[in-house]
Amino acid sequence: MLKILFSPSEGKKSGSDEKPKELFGALDARKEILDTYNNIVLSGDEEKIKQLFGFKKFSECQPYINDLYNSPLMAAIQRYQGVAYDYLQYASLTPNAQTFLKSNTLIFSNLYGPILGGDIIANYKVKQGNSVGDISPDKFYKERFSYQLDLYLTGHDVLDLRAGYYDKFYKLSKPYTTLKFLKNGKTVSHWAKAYRGIVLREIAKAGVNTLEDYMKLEIENLQIHEIIEQKLKREIVYNIVE
Repeated sequence: MLKILFSPSEGKKSGSDEKPKELFGALDARKEILDTYNNIVLSGDEEKIKQLFGFKKFSECQPYINDLYNSPLMAAIQRYQGVAYDYLQYASLTPNAQTFLKSNTLIFSNLYGPILGGDIIANYKVKQGNSVGDISPDKFYKERFSYQLDLYLTGHDVLDLRAGYYDKFYKLSKPYTTLKFLKNGKTVSHWAKAYRGIVLREIAKAGVNTLEDYMKLEIENLQIHEIIEQKLKREIVYNIVE
């Protein structure tokens, strides 16, 4: 089966449509960081809260000041909203494609760590790169989840669509494939987010189960420029042709 590693997004939808259930790798492994986050959010300390959320005005923090353990819950793949998720257009996909994403996408959250697309999470705010109290999320989750992720990914093909920052959470120890996008010969950044969302959408629509099947997938406006093999990593370089 193909497993896709994906980034979270700073933006999130509010609301709820799910009941509590066990997260990937269990909630207990996350308890220390979740408790620390919750204590800061409920502390009333405006400076600490602004620092955690990455906001300059306390008024901007209000939508996220909730008890994490008594908040409305939503599947991660639906909770996040940002460029990649805008282009994924989850809501417009068929039930089969949505189920595929919930089961086969691993998202690396700045608060929850590695979670499946179907794992339900609260509406939270941790600015990328920020610590939660004295805890660095990347180090915290790399220590606690690397072995479990190694086991989970055994026997599966892996397509790593994460932004480079999230390599800090987990370094793959098996062969994997990444993508790079060029426009007019130059690497793109903003549009890379968009095309990661587009690629994930097309994979879900087609129900792609292996990297071999992925290589046969035709994606509009993308042409393979070259494929670079380096140790465990295979990088597919695409030209964006519009």
